[in-house]
Formats: sequence, structure tokens, C-alpha cells
Amino acid sequence: MTTTATRPGGRARAAISARTLRTDRWWLAPLITFLGLSAWVTYATVRVFLHKWFYVDEYHYLTPFYSPCLTDRCGDAAEFGTPLPNFWLIPEAALTLPFLLLFRLTCYYYRKAYYRAFWLSPPACAVPDGHRTYSGETRFPLVFQNAHRYAFYAAFLISIINTWDAVRAQTTGLGLGNVVLWVNVIMLWAYTLSCHSCRHIAGGRLKHFSKHPVRYRFWTFVSKLNTRHMQLAWITLGTLALTDFYIMAVSAGWFSDLRIIG
Repeated sequence: MTTTATRPGGRARAAISARTLRTDRWWLAPLITFLGLSAWVTYATVRVFLHKWFYVDEYHYLTPFYSPCLTDRCGDAAEFGTPLPNFWLIPEAALTLPFLLLFRLTCYYYRKAYYRAFWLSPPACAVPDGHRTYSGETRFPLVFQNAHRYAFYAAFLISIINTWDAVRAQTTGLGLGNVVLWVNVIMLWAYTLSCHSCRHIAGGRLKHFSKHPVRYRFWTFVSKLNTRHMQLAWITLGTLALTDFYIMAVSAGWFSDLRIIG
């Protein structure tokens, strides 16, 4: 039996009881996102609290998960001192990891990804929200999503530290580990600079680009990167995990670093 409902203008339309009329596999994308992010978070959490196999002293390889290294467990990797207490619940990079997590959590792409995959809000286009009410990002804790710009500043500074780690490792020669570190750093810079906040900072408030040619060129460059922000978000998750795993394997003695020079 078909029922009708009245819409603005007095015209009748069918009252559809189905949750969605989509017949494609709309659930596949959020499922893959859920599995991918869950796997990465699990791996990163285990590695951060493992407290070993994070540094190769011979080649100065330091995994980005432990940079900067700030506890007594760091040894020669502690270039900035050891101000943090040596407690197993405190990561070696406890002063920077929260800001990196905040930068990713408040990222416009990641919001879309985990809103759909974890909260079903909504799980896909033309599919109803999994919640009865919707308040946007106006209430606790989502109101803190507006801190994304400030998290960008922190991520920018941490990218400089990651770059220094790659430079320091380069002083020992050239190995496969150096290549892995540099690829990760370059991808991290690409992801950080492709951020929407960076694009707004570069030229969001300019009224006349002609009066600011340098900022206009930088804004143009960032805008091109911004079109690849989603891809860079996933690529950097991969390069971070790959870099950490490689350094862990060399540090643990599972295999030796392939040396090219030195």
C-alpha cells in the first residue's frame, strides 16, 4: 500500500519507509576506512608504549613515533634533554604526540572519514544518519574541532623536528634507512602544507593578490596540494608506519640496513 505525504506547494509525494534507496555497496568505503584506521591506531599505540627498538645508534635513525625523544630510555637519541619521567605510561615523545593526534583528529578530511566510519554520521551520501539528533560541532567535545588551525602550527614545528632527524641521520652516510626517512619527511610536509588551515593562512584574507605576489604564489602551490589532501592523509599514515617498522627491524637486529655510502 502506498501512502502519500504533502510537501511545500501542496504537491503530494510518496512516503518512503526504506532507510535508503541506494542499491550499490555504499557500506564498503566506510568499512575499509574503519578497518584501515583501526589497524593503524592499534599498531601506533603498541609501538608508542613498547619503549624499545626506536633508535639505531650507528646511523642515527630515530622513528618519528619517538621524536623528539625525551626520557631516560632515549640514550643518544635524546638531543633535547630528558625532561619527562621514566614511566611506562608516558611515551618518549609525550610532548609532541598529543599535538600530532589533535592535528589529525581535527583535520577536515579525517573528520569526514571517522564521522562516517565510526559514528555513522552519516555513513554515506543519501544514507540517513545513525543518530536521531544532530548538533554539528557546537557542543562538547566536537566544539574543539575549531582548534585545527592551532594544531597546524604545532604540526608545522614538529615537521621541522622530523626534518632535523633526517638531516642528522644523513651525517652517517647513505643507506636505505635514509631514503625511508626522507620519503616520510617529504610526505609529511606535503600533508601538512596541504592543510586547509595552511591555505587560509597563505591567502585567505588577502583582498588583492596582485599586491602580494609572493603569498599568491605560495597560496597557489598550497591550493594544488590541497586537492590531494585526502590522498596525502592516507599516504602519510603508510609512510609513518613503514618508517617506524623499518627502524624497529634494524634496531632489533631482524635485518641490517642496506648501506649505499658509508
